[in-house]
Amino acid sequence: MSCGSSRPLIFVAPRFEPGRMYRDEQLSPNECTTKCYVDAIFAAGGLPLMMNLPNDLLEAEELMHEYVDRADGICLPGGPDVHPTCWGDEKDYEGCTFCSARDTFELPLLRYVVEQDKPLFTICRGTQALNVALGGTLCMDTPSWPRTPGAEVHDHVNSLHETSHTVDVCEGSLLWRANGGRTGYDVNSAHHCNVDALGEGLVLTAHSDDGVPECIERPDKRFVLGVQWHPEYTWYRSEPDMDLWRAFVAAAAE
Repeated sequence: MSCGSSRPLIFVAPRFEPGRMYRDEQLSPNECTTKCYVDAIFAAGGLPLMMNLPNDLLEAEELMHEYVDRADGICLPGGPDVHPTCWGDEKDYEGCTFCSARDTFELPLLRYVVEQDKPLFTICRGTQALNVALGGTLCMDTPSWPRTPGAEVHDHVNSLHETSHTVDVCEGSLLWRANGGRTGYDVNSAHHCNVDALGEGLVLTAHSDDGVPECIERPDKRFVLGVQWHPEYTWYRSEPDMDLWRAFVAAAAE
């Protein structure tokens, strides 16, 4: 545990908001952490701190390495879509939003976290970025994803505070162990992209009950867990989602 703290130190990658105009001046961009992430990590026994995006890309690798080396665990939140050019896809996709600053910082960050075997918990965009960082690809339009024949087709967009569908969990997986041994439970959902071809070493360990990929893991690492839903919004009333935060922080405490 870092610096003798009784709580493991959890670095959270920042969200990035371009600066808006104020009268006739351009305000500085904002880097921020959504409070529900902070609250979840505190509740699970961790000490959350936000990372920052470096201005000088030449310094990015050095600073990113220092963040990871000092951290007991790393958490990557949701946000805009990972740009398809990150895996060599040059097609145009309508309805997508991108953040090149986060792509530039997060993809090498994720590779280094996995290389250093630090506990890693990723959510929504963070999970998609993890897959891309390790050489995988994304489906940029979840509504077009092939669904399980005969299943009820769910709307996977814009349901953060209420459960939207069930996830079917592979028994014996990290997700199964982390959530208390549940092979299925109800989760929320808010995404229009999902993992497609899996990155190096990743395995798929949960689907929604209509067949959309929901969780990826690296079984050869201590704790690498990426979920597509948003347990940062449900931890306070969903015991299985709270268990995910507890398991992540416990892995960081080790």
